[in-house]
Amino acid sequence: MKSSIEIQRIEKSKIDSVDFNNLPFGSVYSDHMLECDFVNGEWQTPVIKPYSPISLDPAAKIFHYGQSIFEGMKAYKDDKGNTMLFRPLDNCKRLNKSAERLVIPQIPEELFMEGLKKLLEVDDAWIPTNEGSSLYIRPFMFASGIGFHASPANEYKFIICSAPSGAYFSGKVKVLIEEKYARAANGGVGFAKAGGNYAAQFYPTQLAIEKGYNQVIWTDDNTHEYIEEAGAMNIFVRINDTLITSPTNDRILDGITRKSIIKIAEDSNIDVEVRKITVSEVIAAAQSGNLKEMFGAGTAAVISPISGFGYQGTDYDLPELENSFAKNLKKTITDIQTNKTEDPYGWRVIL
Repeated sequence: MKSSIEIQRIEKSKIDSVDFNNLPFGSVYSDHMLECDFVNGEWQTPVIKPYSPISLDPAAKIFHYGQSIFEGMKAYKDDKGNTMLFRPLDNCKRLNKSAERLVIPQIPEELFMEGLKKLLEVDDAWIPTNEGSSLYIRPFMFASGIGFHASPANEYKFIICSAPSGAYFSGKVKVLIEEKYARAANGGVGFAKAGGNYAAQFYPTQLAIEKGYNQVIWTDDNTHEYIEEAGAMNIFVRINDTLITSPTNDRILDGITRKSIIKIAEDSNIDVEVRKITVSEVIAAAQSGNLKEMFGAGTAAVISPISGFGYQGTDYDLPELENSFAKNLKKTITDIQTNKTEDPYGWRVIL
């Protein structure tokens, strides 16, 4: 690996054209991006350059065999102007776990962290300071090597782009429990952040939207009896005062926000169960009034409360709670992320 980073600064920033008080999510892009090629069996010198289109050969294997993985993370500023990341090495480790599954060369942690920190230094002015906003960061890798033969590529690109963003979701969402389609299967790549996983979600999700729902709750591929994920997020279910989430496996992403919620909840004396949870158990809890909350958890939204769900033609509404687990857990996590409280876990990385 070549360790130095080449920096090519943009001639004129476009930052003055951006309304930081009205930021959509992931639609406005910062001035620079990091790009690093894997050629001849090694990662080359990373380059920080103006954000620009990528030129690829039509035979690049990303187009034909889908070798593509990504991560999602955020940078924050506190009221003193410090820049912070949240568990960034976990993102690097998960990216490499995905890379291994898709036969993509792993990125050295030193290159990942050094490149990320330098990119944030160059685009420091793009990190929002507005409440609820952050700089969303998208590291990704894909096959740039060419060939129509069905085999792994011999060349790859690692890129980091960023986008100053407001909230991912506003308000609560209504979901449909999926009975036919599956997000992932045993032995597959559901645990990896592979681009194809998300492409395969779009059709069932669109069908749910056409029925009046915002998202899909995914069930297991075999029996559709077990709740597994909510859209592109991990899912938590609160029955009475117990918080339940599915265990990770071949089909379920090892979410960084998920792991953080479990730890914070346990330390807050909330009963947490990491186990399989059946659709029938959730329905019974809803009918008896014991189902108090359901929420998705992921980097983009942090925590996204679910207002209700549909299953087999029946809709179930969840109660409005003053002192919800979702609200309290989200505040604890975001306060750690933005340096508003102590970080007893060592998750916050101040640059």
